[in-house]
Amino acid sequence: MVKLIEQMVRDGVVKKEELAKLVRKRPPLKITLANMIAEGIVDEETIQKFIAQIIRDGKFSIDRLPEVEREGIAIDPILHYLAEALHVRYIDLDEVEIDMQLFSRIPYNQLLKYKALPIEESDLTVLVAFADPLDMGAQDAIQRLFPRKPLQVAMANPKKIVEFLQKMEINESLKEYVDEIRRDLRSGAEDKEEESPAVVKLIDLIFKNSIVHRASDIHIEATEKNCIVRDRIDGMLQQSFIFDRDIFDPLASRIKLMAKLDIAEKRKPQDGRITTTVADKEFDFRVSTLPTLLGESIVLRILDKSKVLVRLEDAGMSKFCYDRFTKAIKAPYGIVLVTGPTGSGKTTTLYGALNAIRDVKDKIITVEDPVEYQMPGIQQVQVNPHAGLTFAAALRSILRQDPDKIMIGEIRDQETLRIAIQAALTGHLVLSTLHTNDAISAVTRIIDMGIESYLVSGALVAIQAQRLVRKICPYCKTTETLNPHVLEEIRPYLGDVQNPTFYKGAGCKECNGTGYIGREMIAEVLTVSDELSRMIAANASKEKLTEQANKEGFITMFEDGIQKTLAGVTTVEEIFRVARL
Repeated sequence: MVKLIEQMVRDGVVKKEELAKLVRKRPPLKITLANMIAEGIVDEETIQKFIAQIIRDGKFSIDRLPEVEREGIAIDPILHYLAEALHVRYIDLDEVEIDMQLFSRIPYNQLLKYKALPIEESDLTVLVAFADPLDMGAQDAIQRLFPRKPLQVAMANPKKIVEFLQKMEINESLKEYVDEIRRDLRSGAEDKEEESPAVVKLIDLIFKNSIVHRASDIHIEATEKNCIVRDRIDGMLQQSFIFDRDIFDPLASRIKLMAKLDIAEKRKPQDGRITTTVADKEFDFRVSTLPTLLGESIVLRILDKSKVLVRLEDAGMSKFCYDRFTKAIKAPYGIVLVTGPTGSGKTTTLYGALNAIRDVKDKIITVEDPVEYQMPGIQQVQVNPHAGLTFAAALRSILRQDPDKIMIGEIRDQETLRIAIQAALTGHLVLSTLHTNDAISAVTRIIDMGIESYLVSGALVAIQAQRLVRKICPYCKTTETLNPHVLEEIRPYLGDVQNPTFYKGAGCKECNGTGYIGREMIAEVLTVSDELSRMIAANASKEKLTEQANKEGFITMFEDGIQKTLAGVTTVEEIFRVARL
């Protein structure tokens, strides 16, 4: 955006002296379009008209509009101004119905290449919306497909054109693959269902669709009449595809084959793994099958290999929690626990912690079930109960490997917990996860599992409890008036804020009508002080521990969540859904 701002200065849209004021402010403000608007140097409409003008003059590419949008400038008005200046029609693709017969007459790859969308055909012309109405090469190429009728050039939001084309590709491919699978099934060959290339293509399509929609899991289920594919997006299941029941068996067989499972075994649960490339990125899919009354339930957990090096500072922790947690993981020895239910991002936090403390001077070994992400410079062990390599057995061997830091994927039993505590007491830093509702409950859970309280008090460094909350969609974010009873309930957590403003997502096409896009962490971090350690050794009750933690400035997960609602990150409803008062 620097060149755009320089162009605005050259053309006299903003004064250089005004920008200098931003730099002289204390603290100095970065020169961005958003800051220029906030400081009253220029208004959004002036910027939009200016960008439309320089696109028309060929000084700015229409392909750079997403950069402008990321700066907080609405791009639809820019496109309207540009259409007006070029005397072409602007089409809102949400408002028009596209002639699908016309659409099917043009090769799909041509439409995608030129980012063009045929809208309708009249007796005299063919109306085609282009992402870039100044691209004469695109217009000539599409015109050659209609030699007898001139094009009526229109323009539409480039992002919406691409989205529509991707959606049509999925729908068209789906119909084609399902028909092909049925032809193969009708041919009657015994093994045809495993060998059919259409099944492979259909699975690729399901994978691609899930990844495009940011899904964390894919659920493929057989019902009495159908085969249903659902995606878990931001923690909630949404239906993606529905096929006839006859498609399920070849689909299930192929997935089992890819995951190296026994395709003939339908009576027992099985676990496997698929590594494949989708949209030029490598993904791992952790596969689980479960026999059900009507067939099988297949669930694939999507693991993006490119997201392995998670930075703790990018996890969404509040500064308070981040400072406490990073201090804890830098301890020379002891045990640091991350707790929460399944799917609350515990493993991601552990990998972020390992990434933060990774050092060539340290030997770091992990024991996991399974190894979700491979990290360079770290020895990773995958448990294998069939071979006798349980968490406890692996841990005993690991301690003979002279490690400095150990990560245990999950503490499931007393034996594993006891070895972990002993390792923490003998000079190792141990990171692990536990299933508890909050941080203080983890202390009582460990003692309930049979570990002596004096051992627990000496080993524990810190416990982080966490949940994932859905973030408000930035495209349809609007203010919200809370129910007076709810407001009264959260009043103690609002601090000095007298007239708080809360937000919600109204629901739009970007967020699929949910009002949410993406997720962020809310957390609480209990640092085990000398006083808390003494109380744990003396078998103090959970209430007493809570009282002491509050005296030491402990902030609960619910309170952390309410702060996120005041910052406009999530909704009060979402905090009540995932965290308890």
